Amino acid sequence: MNKEQKNQEISDLLEALSASEIFYLTDNISLNAEATSALRRECFKQGIKMRIVKNTLLRKAMERSEGRDYSPIFPALKGNTAVMFGEVANGPARLIKEFRKKNQDKPAFKAAFIQEDYYVGANQLDTLVALKSKTELIGDIIGLLQSPAKNVISALQSNAGNKIAGLVKALEERNA
Repeated sequence: MNKEQKNQEISDLLEALSASEIFYLTDNISLNAEATSALRRECFKQGIKMRIVKNTLLRKAMERSEGRDYSPIFPALKGNTAVMFGEVANGPARLIKEFRKKNQDKPAFKAAFIQEDYYVGANQLDTLVALKSKTELIGDIIGLLQSPAKNVISALQSNAGNKIAGLVKALEERNA
């Protein structure tokens, strides 16, 4: 790879990093060609973009990135590295975990960057799988907000609700 190609790769990586709030670093070196193809197909099905990169070029792109400090990820830039860009925070983590079940704990998880947070080390994979997506969190919040209203409505519809409504009516008639 000549200098011009390296500079082009760095600028491509810089563009991808700035466009994405979520990316994972993995080590795919131990996967054979068939397993690598299967991993790429799974990534495509789930809307995850995967590309193999050179660590030095990725590091240079990270260093040139404005507004973000990727230095906590630098120790993970050793050996073979594949970058997975995703839209859902836990999407790549779930894919990696499921794929590892079928392929003897391969690929190896190295690090992740998710909306200004860093997760470095293989022990972080379970934490990332447990993360909820934005839509799941919104659903949980809506459920929590609806819960008190549902409790009031069900209380009013029950026998106790009839007693409460009767008491309110009696107080209203007394004050009139």
